[in-house]
Amino acid sequence: MDPVLDFEKPIAEMEEMIQKLRKLSSEGKGDFSGQIAELEKSAREHREKVYAGLTPWQVVQIARHKDRPVLQDYIELLFTDFIELHGDRRFGDDRALIGGFGTLDGRKVMVVGHNKGKNVRENVERNFGQAKPEGYRKALRLFKLAEKYHLPVITFIDTSGAFPGLDAEERGQHEAIARNLTEMARLSVPIVCVVTGEGGSGGALGIGVGDAVLMLQYSVYSVISPEGCAAILWRDGKEAPRAAEALKLTAQDLMSFGCIDQILPEPPGGAHRDYAATAAQIRQALAGRLDMLATLSTETLLARRFEKYSNMGVFAQ
Repeated sequence: MDPVLDFEKPIAEMEEMIQKLRKLSSEGKGDFSGQIAELEKSAREHREKVYAGLTPWQVVQIARHKDRPVLQDYIELLFTDFIELHGDRRFGDDRALIGGFGTLDGRKVMVVGHNKGKNVRENVERNFGQAKPEGYRKALRLFKLAEKYHLPVITFIDTSGAFPGLDAEERGQHEAIARNLTEMARLSVPIVCVVTGEGGSGGALGIGVGDAVLMLQYSVYSVISPEGCAAILWRDGKEAPRAAEALKLTAQDLMSFGCIDQILPEPPGGAHRDYAATAAQIRQALAGRLDMLATLSTETLLARRFEKYSNMGVFAQ
């Protein structure tokens, strides 16, 4: 059975009973179709009720689910002819942040994104999606390559943050991220960013400046993790649920603030329940955004991008 979140345990118990009854039916030990139909209805209704009233902390848990799709899943489901490109031409190849050429429904694009990996070995190899400076410099190299060949850029954001280790700081972590913000702001090709899981701090922003920023329904985007915020404000990581509420990190919150442009629906129970359906939502949104952005001149594209980010943080008193 998939790892079960605390608030999903009643649903998981019903689903387990459904599987047992189906097994008994297949073994010819009785007709349980009526009970199965009733349990399926109850599970569906309970899931809809639970997911309609999720707390921000529960959304964080879904965004971090170990079975949630990662970049390699989206590459497989969305793109054909993907060719990964390696290295920043300065230090090395960061496996936490990967990218390359790909084709989306006949359209050539540059794909760049965080990749946490799908098991413990891959998690370690990819540093749990926490990129170092060479990762962000590799991303910038690919952005410039896309600009050279007049290809739109698609980024997938899923990281708890940039790697905070000493070696990353020694190699200029902050400068690498800041440089990406500056260069993405003036890149002459369309950029569409998709937050698929965690959008954490500068690690997310380093590939997050786009003409359109999209978020999956149960992803999060924040200046700091709830645990980090709780440790600073209350000196207690156990206050993470309280911090998640205060941070306003859900897609609905960020849409209301004008920080993102579109919320992409997820299947009932989250993206990890149906990879194909989640990818289909992303495909449709990307195609629509790229079609619209392709109609804009370079001057208009850059002006709109500048205005978009200049308006963030503006408020009336």
